[in-house]
Amino acid sequence: MKTVLAVLAGGAVGTGARLTVDLLLPHGGADLPIGTFLVNLVGSFALGVLVARLWPVAPEWLRVGLGPGLLGSFTTFSALAVSAVELTTEGAGVTAAVYVVASLVGGITAAALGIRFGAPRATAPPPIGADE
Repeated sequence: MKTVLAVLAGGAVGTGARLTVDLLLPHGGADLPIGTFLVNLVGSFALGVLVARLWPVAPEWLRVGLGPGLLGSFTTFSALAVSAVELTTEGAGVTAAVYVVASLVGGITAAALGIRFGAPRATAPPPIGADE
């Protein structure tokens, strides 16, 4: 039951954050969906950090609350797809293709950077003779 509540709570927060971005950066038709693009990049980076730093030590309810709950409702592949179809319908097929490729490459890159940024740092060994 704790995992279900965590997903519900995370989903409510993520959806609210996503709505806020959509209200601040509206788009439609032939407009480039900057809000969706930024949300997906930020979400990919955040998930990378969480996977590297928190997943190995966090309980399941926290992982599902933050992953599928919060970030799953904040980022959306479906919004990317709908925006690409809208751009194509409005005659901006090249823009749609660039947007999809930039979103995929950017998302993968952001996730990789998040993993790298979130990875625990190895501590340097003590200098030789330090324990004498």
